[in-house]
Amino acid sequence: MGQEAAEDGAGRETVGSVLRACQLLGHFSAQRPVITLAELTAASGLNKPTVHRLMSSFVEAGWMHRDHSGAYRVRMPVFTIGAAALAGFDLRTEARPELEALAERFGDTAFLMVPSGAGAVCIDRVEGGKPMVLAAVAIGSVLPFHAAAAPVAMVAFDSELRRRVLREPLPAFTGETVVDPAEFAEHLDRARAEGIARSRNDYLHGVSAVAAPVLGSGESLIGTISLGGHSDDFTGAAGDDRAEAVRAAANRLSTTLNAARV
Repeated sequence: MGQEAAEDGAGRETVGSVLRACQLLGHFSAQRPVITLAELTAASGLNKPTVHRLMSSFVEAGWMHRDHSGAYRVRMPVFTIGAAALAGFDLRTEARPELEALAERFGDTAFLMVPSGAGAVCIDRVEGGKPMVLAAVAIGSVLPFHAAAAPVAMVAFDSELRRRVLREPLPAFTGETVVDPAEFAEHLDRARAEGIARSRNDYLHGVSAVAAPVLGSGESLIGTISLGGHSDDFTGAAGDDRAEAVRAAANRLSTTLNAARV
């Protein structure tokens, strides 16, 4: 009996260590590929010896590299796992025709994004024929939840995410970023009521976007489809046309994904 209890306790400790290690991996992104021990400790809330022990295991396994300054960088095995996940992700396969159609029709860049603990992650994009190339939002980019249309659409359609984001600071990226929690809450209400989130110069100067949620069973959030480009192209009737097209594309994708899971 005592041995079984000891083994059970050891098993729980092992699972806990794995979960903490996964938590540490989640802090790395395309925007933050290198992180120091002190930064990981502060971001994770774990104590420094625990972070050091877990990261040392990643280094020994070849998943992380630690440079001469003590900072950690993701190595190729992690990218290989990520590529395998993307290869089998039906959402990208099903969304691709919608992205291509939007990019071809309007000439803007169409995006597919999904929520993560760190922000909205771009998992696919299709460029249109217009000269603006949104290199700042590449596949793998992580956007803050309170700026740009796609992240805002996620927050508007996920009540738990909304509560979390409204409790956090809302830093400014441009002079148009909404940083007041009450004003941002109103922004979310409008997006939910309209079924579309709109942004104008709030994340990147001169760039506007529209985004709509892709919803699963019970209207659970799966991700977003969005269209971004020159701000001048997103005003008046032209902006409304883009919003309606994005909303229709997201609705079709939601229907397709839900039908496939029945």
